[in-house]
Amino acid sequence: MLYILVSASLFGASPPLAKMLVREVPPVVLAGLLYFGAFLGLSAYSFGEMILLKGPGEKRAFLEGRDYLWLAGTILSGGIIAPINLLFGLERVSGFAASLLLNLEGVLTAVIAVFLFGESAGKRLWLALACVTVAGLFLMWEPVQGKFNLTGPLLIVIAMAAWGMDNNLTRHISGKDPVQIARIKGLVSGIVSLGLGFLFGMRIDWDAHIIYALLLGSFSYGISLVFFIKALEGFGSFRTGLFFGFAPFISAVTSLILLREWLGWVMFPATGLMAVGLWLMIEERHSHLHVHEEMTHTHLHDHEEIHHRHKHAGTTQEPHVHKHMHPGGSHAHAHWPDTHHRHEHEP
Repeated sequence: MLYILVSASLFGASPPLAKMLVREVPPVVLAGLLYFGAFLGLSAYSFGEMILLKGPGEKRAFLEGRDYLWLAGTILSGGIIAPINLLFGLERVSGFAASLLLNLEGVLTAVIAVFLFGESAGKRLWLALACVTVAGLFLMWEPVQGKFNLTGPLLIVIAMAAWGMDNNLTRHISGKDPVQIARIKGLVSGIVSLGLGFLFGMRIDWDAHIIYALLLGSFSYGISLVFFIKALEGFGSFRTGLFFGFAPFISAVTSLILLREWLGWVMFPATGLMAVGLWLMIEERHSHLHVHEEMTHTHLHDHEEIHHRHKHAGTTQEPHVHKHMHPGGSHAHAHWPDTHHRHEHEP
């Protein structure tokens, strides 16, 4: 839970700050700077860890083989398509509206998780999704003009859908080293977006705004992504996406403070519906008899966890990494659709 709250806080602060920067830096270039900043920040973190600890702070499972195919999908959807659309959307809507529309990422992550990746969803969670969806419709309404503002919100919806796909693809490599994943994603996404900016001749003023963008990216996209990946391993993409719903509230408060923006009356029903959705999500319980197929994989684990009570040479109680096999079997306990619970459910 702590991982996803930290991730949501860091990312939630980014839209209002990015809106301030997008006035001075073209959206495609800014997207590249944010992700390149994530790469630089995490590289500095890794270097500092090596100097201070004379080696990595914990054993890690590194990417290998097919992991890079999943990573390529996350880079395209979450590192390139999503941030570019979000920043173009920020040019067309208030930072406050954009902040609250971030809730759609949880909705679309869940929809993709259920229909494309076979995760489960109880009645409470579907009702929570309905509440968040209706709240999103309120946020598209502009009381002053008396009409729906579709262009800006639609771009943000596309961004949230792309990040929803990113979340689901990242789930498949969530047991691997999150710093390695985030550094590669930041480097490649940053280079591609900056390359597109140069290719299309976008104006770039090399001033303090470049430094601000890199710093914002290092925290809101780099460190935030590491904590998000750690949360995915334990929660699964459905619940992680929903708990990430804290980010819009953090972002909205930041917008009020920095941008002094206000949506009007529509904020009240939207906030109420989102609060109900969050309560329904937290109250959900998931426990039943389920079957585990035999599987072999590599990730950080310890032998106190129910699915890792196997013995091997040099067994230690400390978290460690090695390739291990889970024998088939069935049991019942409360669980999330995490890396060990990607099974089908009866209707």
